[in-house]
Amino acid sequence: MSLARRRFLQLAGAAVAAPAVTRAAWAQSYPARPVRLIIGYTPGGSADLTSRLIAQWLSERLGQSFVVESRPGGGTNIATEAVVRSPPDGYTLLLVAPANAINATLYEKLNYDFIRDMAPVAGLIRFPNVMEVNPSVPAKSVPEFIAYAKANPGKINYASSGNGSTIQMSAELFKMMVGVDMVHVPYRGGAPALTDMLSGQVQVMFDNLPTSIEHIRAGKLRPLAITSATRSELLPEVPALADFVPGYESSAWYGVGAPRNTPPEIIDRLNKEINAILAEPKVKARIADMGATLVAGSPADFGKLVADETEKWGKVVRFAGVKAE
Repeated sequence: MSLARRRFLQLAGAAVAAPAVTRAAWAQSYPARPVRLIIGYTPGGSADLTSRLIAQWLSERLGQSFVVESRPGGGTNIATEAVVRSPPDGYTLLLVAPANAINATLYEKLNYDFIRDMAPVAGLIRFPNVMEVNPSVPAKSVPEFIAYAKANPGKINYASSGNGSTIQMSAELFKMMVGVDMVHVPYRGGAPALTDMLSGQVQVMFDNLPTSIEHIRAGKLRPLAITSATRSELLPEVPALADFVPGYESSAWYGVGAPRNTPPEIIDRLNKEINAILAEPKVKARIADMGATLVAGSPADFGKLVADETEKWGKVVRFAGVKAE
C-alpha cells in the first residue's frame, strides 16, 4: 500500500473514530448558516445535477440552505483548491469526482495534495460509461470490435471530453487490457465529442451512460458494452465489458469531501444525514432513473473508494502517458 493511500485511509478512519465529546453540542447545532457545495464543473452536466439534488435534499432535511457553487476550470483543480483553502468548519464542501483521483497522477505539480488535504465525508452515486460505436463501424460486439481494431491499428479514433476525463481513462484502460491501438481525439466537453460521434467523424466513445442513452435508444449509436462490473438496468440487453475483458471496470462516481481538520463530529453528522437521504424510496427511485447506483457508507468507505481509484487510474495515466492540457 502506498504512503499516500495509507494516509488517506487513516484520515478517513479518524473521521469516525475520533471521540465526539467536546464539540458534540456544536455538531448538533450544525448547520447554523448556509453551506456551500462547490463543484468543478459547468452547469448542466451530471455533476451539476447530482450536486443540486443532494443540496436540495440536505436543505430540506437540515432546515438550512445548501448552495451549489460552480467553479469550473483547471480540470476541477480550481474548485478543489478553493475548498482545501477554506476554513475547516463544515460550511464549505466539495463534490468529489473521479477527476480528483485522476489528477493526482495527471498533474506533475498541484498546489495541494488531495489525499492529505481533503477529508472524505460520504459517497453519493456511481454510474457506468457505455462503450459505443457509430453505426458505420462493422463490429456488433466487443470481440468483433477487438478483432477489427487489431486488424486496423492506429486507424480507429476514439472521442473523449478531454485529457484526463473518465471517458478517456475508460478507453485507455480498455487499450491497456486488450492491447489495441486507437487514436485519442480530445474535445472540450462531452457535447462536441458526441456531435462528432453521431456524424461519424470519430468511431468509438466510452461515454457516460446518462448522456448517450437517448441516442442509443434512437439507434444513432450502437452500444457494445457497459463499463461497470455488471449490466445496467437502463440497458439490460447490453453486456458488461467485464464479460469479455475479465477484471475491467470503469465508472463515474460522486461523493462529498471537506477540508482537512474539519471536526469529526461535523463529518459524522453529514455522513449520517446523507446516508439517511440515500435510503429514502423517492431518492432511490430518482437515482435509478439516472442510471446510477448508490454509494452509501461511512467516511472510511468513501475514503477507500477514492484511494482505490487514485491507485487504479494512476497506473492507467502512466501507461498511456497522458498529460494535462
